[in-house]
Amino acid sequence: MANKEATVAELKEIISGSSAVLLTEYRGLTVAQLKTLRNTLRENASYAVVKNTLTKIAANEAGIDSLDDMLAGPTAIAFVHGDPVTVAKALRDFAKANPALVVKGGYFDGNPLTAAEVTKLAELETREVLLAKFAGAAKASLFGAAYMFNAPLAQAARAVDALRQKQESAG
Repeated sequence: MANKEATVAELKEIISGSSAVLLTEYRGLTVAQLKTLRNTLRENASYAVVKNTLTKIAANEAGIDSLDDMLAGPTAIAFVHGDPVTVAKALRDFAKANPALVVKGGYFDGNPLTAAEVTKLAELETREVLLAKFAGAAKASLFGAAYMFNAPLAQAARAVDALRQKQESAG
């Protein structure tokens, strides 16, 4: 009994500390395939096979009851500690190559996710790509602003130079 309580406490802590929780059904995957998936996700998530009843208790204790219906059959969970979009993409890509992996749904940013919503999450651009695009747009805006500020100065300098030349030729 104490072992189950310790497992529930540990799961609750992991769930609470995760930026997202994505549930999958792994029935039909080999141990080698599961290991490959774990390695793929390692940078942004931990991937573990869980006991449904203990996970339900832990999730409920963490204030999440939307996972209850998804916790049926053989379940493995990606506990996301990095970019949820990257993890969703990795799960989608792995499921394409290994159809035995089925994404059931999950929980992200305080909201339950259906399997279709996890797929939509996978279609988003990663945080790094969005940051790079923003940096590029900001750089372009700064360049435009700098050009705009420099243009009147250059015009004024040309006007002063023209006046100076006119005075020199007149004098």
